[in-house]
Amino acid sequence: MKIGFTAKGTDWDAMIDARFGRARYLIVYDDTADELKVHDNKANSEQTHGAGPGTAKKLFEMQADILITGNGPGENAANILQRAGITVYTGAEGLNIKEAYDHYIKSKLNQFNPKR
Repeated sequence: MKIGFTAKGTDWDAMIDARFGRARYLIVYDDTADELKVHDNKANSEQTHGAGPGTAKKLFEMQADILITGNGPGENAANILQRAGITVYTGAEGLNIKEAYDHYIKSKLNQFNPKR
C-alpha cells in the first residue's frame, strides 16, 4: 500500500503540512518496499488558483492509496481524490510523518468525508 503525506520537509521527521493543495512537499511511503518517495510541490504551493486539484493529480500520479494530512482538501480536490480512489485521513497537524503514520496504523485519525 502507498500512503501519501502532506509535509513541510522530506523525511520521517518532517512535520505534517496542515494545508493540502499548498503543502510544500508530498511524501509517499510504500509499505511493501519500505521506501519513501518525495515530491517537491512548490509549483502547486505557489499557484493562485487550482493548487488543490494539481496536488490531487500529483498524488494520483504517485499512485497513493491513502492520504494523511491536516485539514483536508477543498471540494474540487476532494472530488479528484475520491474519483482516484484515494482515501483521505485528517487530523495529523502537529505530528511528524512517523507519528502520523503511527496514528494511522492505530486508527487515531479521522477519515475525511467530503460534503455533498
